[in-house]
Order: sequence, then C-alpha cells, then structure tokens
Amino acid sequence: MRPDAPYSMPAAAHPGRIALRVGDVDTLVPFYGDALGLDVTHTGATARLSAGDTPLVLLDEDPDAPARPRDAAGLFHLALRVPSRAALGDVLTRLDDSPFSLSGASDHLVSEALYLHDPEGNGVEVYRDRPRDEWTFRGDRVEMDTLSLDLDVLRDAATGASADRLPGGTDLGHVHLEVSSLEDARAFYVDTLGLNVRTESYQGALFVAAGDYHHHVGLNTWNARRTPAGDHRGVEWFEFLLPDEAAVDALAESVGRAGGRGVERNGDSLRLTDPDGVGVHVRPTG
Repeated sequence: MRPDAPYSMPAAAHPGRIALRVGDVDTLVPFYGDALGLDVTHTGATARLSAGDTPLVLLDEDPDAPARPRDAAGLFHLALRVPSRAALGDVLTRLDDSPFSLSGASDHLVSEALYLHDPEGNGVEVYRDRPRDEWTFRGDRVEMDTLSLDLDVLRDAATGASADRLPGGTDLGHVHLEVSSLEDARAFYVDTLGLNVRTESYQGALFVAAGDYHHHVGLNTWNARRTPAGDHRGVEWFEFLLPDEAAVDALAESVGRAGGRGVERNGDSLRLTDPDGVGVHVRPTG
C-alpha cells in the first residue's frame, strides 16, 4: 500500500468477540446457554459464551449499571452465524421448547435469520448464510432485502437429533449498531477502519464489511438515538480479527496519519472508540 493510499481492511478480517455490560449474569444463562446453545464459563464477574472452542460473547456483570437510556446509541443486535440451515433449524426447535419468543424471522436473500431479545433487552440474531453463488451483486454492492421466513420449512430442516449446543463453526457473523449519525459512523468505519460499503438499500442504514461479505457491521438511525453509549448496560466493545500483526500495524499507521485520537496500542492490539462511544478492538488472529 502506498503511503498516501487510503487504508483498506484485509478481506480476511472478521469480527471476533463482543462484550456486553449486564446487570445479572444468572438471569441471562438460561437464554444464552439453554435456549441458544452456547457453552457458558464463569470467571469472576464475567461469563464467557462459546461455541465449541470459539469464544463469542463476554457478559461483564455490573449490578450497579443502569438500564440503557432510550435515547442512547449502542447495540441493535449481535449476530451469531451458524454453519448450516440444519443448525438454524435446531436453534428454532430449541426456542420452541423454551420460554423465549422470537421477535422476528426474515429472509434477507443472502441469509436467513431469527431475531430475539435477551432478558435484559439486548438484541440477538441467529442466522445462516446462503452460499455466495446464490447472492446477487450489483457492481461492488450486494443485494439484500427483508422478506418473510417460513418457519415450518425451517423446522423441517432441523437435524431431528437431540442437538442442544451450537455446533463448531458458529461465529460472530456481524454486529449491528444504533448510531446517532450515519455520516459520522461512515467516517469512522469506512474512512478510518477501511471497511467497504456493501449496501445502502435500507433507508437510514449503512452496511459495511471487509472484502465482499454482505456485512460485518450494520449501522442504523431508525430509533433516533441521540446520546453516546455510556456506563450503562449494553455493548461495551466488539473486536475485529486481522490476519496478522502486520495488518494491525498498517491500520495503526493509517489512523496515525489521519490524526486519529483516542487510539490505544496494547501489545499487538489496537483499541479504538467509535463516534458513539462503542469500543472497537483490533487484534491479529490467534
């Protein structure tokens, strides 16, 4: 990359973990562990939620943290991506036998998705991608839509076995945030982090990604959030995994050339803060 060229996040980059500040971990374990099928490990005031050997969500307990204000930016949903339609069907059948109800279910052309809220109101999506050769591209953009999803057909795709865990290969496919300004969010996620705009077909929203994925970060202003995320319950930070330390160095140099402030180097990792106060951590894979 030329010294004056804009930074572009490597196509192999992808989200790693997300951290939520919560009031009571124990009230959330039946949702994330029993219904969704994540493995739960407690370490002090933190619970680590994993699929196989892959940590995906950290729940940091703070009983004194207030509920997220109605006008505060932050999480719209975290999105757990399962590796197959059968695995998504298994999630649906577990939810059928749980006290937790879906808030929505959609066919997005590139994916099929189930939507819920955890007991503290954090949005959660569980989805599976359609094969990429079924996606439709228009130039450098990908076509997405929101259509109804036939849940009976999805149930029929379940394995039918006593699957009670999310399978290996499940990851954090994307993070969708509520922002106060799409212009400011674009400046950070596209101009600073070097993500690509993937679609702007939804009014009041922007979807960006490394490479040609449909989106690693969703950004929307649908609920007119106006104040930054703070020390209340909700998202604290999420991370991007880059291929190696050289890729992290390249991002650090680009942010430095742009006069970026509020950037902390911690060993081989970077810690940045987006315009709405959400932490974005960047580290090499492994």
